Amino acid sequence: MQSRLKIPLLFGQDVIHGYKTTFPIPLAEAASWDLDAMTAATRVAATEASASGIHWTFAPMVDIARDPRWGRVMEGAGEDTYLGSKIAYARVKGFQGNKLGDVNAIMACAKHFAAYGAAIGGRDYNSVDMSEKTLWETYLPPFKATVDAGVATFMNSFNDINGVPSTGSKMLQREILKGKWGFKGFVVSDWGSIGEMKNHGNVKDDYEAALSAITAGSDMDMESRCYKNNLTQLLKDKKIDIALINDAVKRILYKKFELGLFDDPYRFCNAEREQAALNNPEHAKLAREVAAKSIVLLKNSNNLLPLSKNTKTIAFIGPLVKAVKQNKGFWDVEIPGIDSNFIVTQWEGLQNKLGANTNLLYAKGCDIEGTNKDGFAEAIDVAKQADVVILSIGERRDMSGEAKSRSNINIPGVQEDLLKELLATGKPVVVLINAGRPLVFNYTAENAPAILYTWWLGSEAGNAIADVLFGDYVPSAKLPITFPRSVGQVPIYYNHLNTGRPAQNDQNHIYNSSYIDESIFPKYEFGYGLSYTTFQYSNLILNKKKIKASEKIEADVTITNTGKYDGEEIVQLYLRDKVGSISRPIMELKDFKKIKIKVGESKTLHFTIDKEKLSFYNQQLQWVAEPGEFELMIGASSRDIRLKDNFELLK
Repeated sequence: MQSRLKIPLLFGQDVIHGYKTTFPIPLAEAASWDLDAMTAATRVAATEASASGIHWTFAPMVDIARDPRWGRVMEGAGEDTYLGSKIAYARVKGFQGNKLGDVNAIMACAKHFAAYGAAIGGRDYNSVDMSEKTLWETYLPPFKATVDAGVATFMNSFNDINGVPSTGSKMLQREILKGKWGFKGFVVSDWGSIGEMKNHGNVKDDYEAALSAITAGSDMDMESRCYKNNLTQLLKDKKIDIALINDAVKRILYKKFELGLFDDPYRFCNAEREQAALNNPEHAKLAREVAAKSIVLLKNSNNLLPLSKNTKTIAFIGPLVKAVKQNKGFWDVEIPGIDSNFIVTQWEGLQNKLGANTNLLYAKGCDIEGTNKDGFAEAIDVAKQADVVILSIGERRDMSGEAKSRSNINIPGVQEDLLKELLATGKPVVVLINAGRPLVFNYTAENAPAILYTWWLGSEAGNAIADVLFGDYVPSAKLPITFPRSVGQVPIYYNHLNTGRPAQNDQNHIYNSSYIDESIFPKYEFGYGLSYTTFQYSNLILNKKKIKASEKIEADVTITNTGKYDGEEIVQLYLRDKVGSISRPIMELKDFKKIKIKVGESKTLHFTIDKEKLSFYNQQLQWVAEPGEFELMIGASSRDIRLKDNFELLK
């Protein structure tokens, strides 16, 4: 060690959705609504990364995001605060394992603190302007969930909130995080964000930037070198007290002690353990399972899916069929010396699944972008020879991610034109849509017989897609974010406030909150997702209709598999506070359960509603549950509510 005081280094890496074994992008994983699966996925990521000498990951991103134009929507858990908070907690637990200091655990980092996902216009790094109530009620709870999970570090965000850069926000870092929440870890700036406060116009130079950030509570300067070049002078000039620096240093050193680096700075570097971790077949098996759980069935006319493994001839067409690294999505990890052979392409996935009796044909058809249609003729010819066509289209892996904001979120290029030509052959067509965000694909949605939203599924993408296509896994995923019909609807999310002139449908546009040229409803709503089987909801029973604040309501509901396949259903519980001291959302997710049910089987699910689930921030930012009437809704999505009842919270 060359450090003067023998202080060990921290090695950090953007381990966002896997290290070598790549899992689905976080937004795709969120579609599984499977908290145990997400914890297991981050456990594998931590095991592989820690064996390779990594101590710290800059994940999870827990920003609530309601604008699909924002490229980093792929990195989070979607639009809902309740679901996002549960996922944030699960991912921290996965990264950090039983405890920091175990050699298979790495420090997690909750980012970006705060409200980065509300960037105006969906433009990355942009300003955020919101009320304190919205900040507390919608954007802060996932961060609080990570504190409850014991997260080791926080990263502040590039954006300003109401004119104050997050990096220099004393309210966020000192008052809320380290004060009210009692966070004992350390806060790192985002890449260069301390120096970037000059561009915000809140400081004139690096000297003032360092003063603002250290005073506000930013403990570590990532990349801008404002601390390195200015903290000593700030002390000499008596602009800051040494206690500020001591506090920051203590927080960072404590984590290094907790990791055991002072005892052995090389304890995470073990070639034998690394070799075993990076080649563990159980990791690939889990990645395949999580990927299958993340695929959303959007449409399945006439039960075209699942396909039969005895299908004589299948045409697999599209620019993403034989793509390799595209399947990993944005924010994958490049490991020196490791090639891409372990990534299962979609073509290979079908080859692995099908026997010698099936003839698998291929044509690229077109590129992801551009206007070239030279490949259409070959694709049409191949399609005409097949019993069924599978078309794999979407965006490039790097069209979603940091600095990848898009004003046009339609499927790019001539890919939907290719679909039109394939449909004209009269062959049944199954469409796979590969993306890191909600896309707009109205022609496909209205005309394709079957659609699977496959996101970017990681290194086992091909096998997982084949598992779902042929029914070895019955799809169960539900959308964690609303899919708009057009960019003109954005931002669009399910748990909005009502208005004085609410629109009930698309027919009456006269002086109500609607569009004259577009539906008020999304293409696919939050919580939406189909299955190969069907589920009946019945027997909603509340043990009480009136409760005091100290009491709870127990709600039971029966779910029956009425279809032809064993399957999983994500049962969603929503509440509506009918009258409040301030306007309340039309509905809010307050619980969910994912349950596997065999054909013909019925299971009773049990939900508990307590004061916490009835509470909200009032005008004084007090967390309160106000007496009054509530509506309880149980459904398969935010628009597919199957059962309702009412109850009252007494004074």
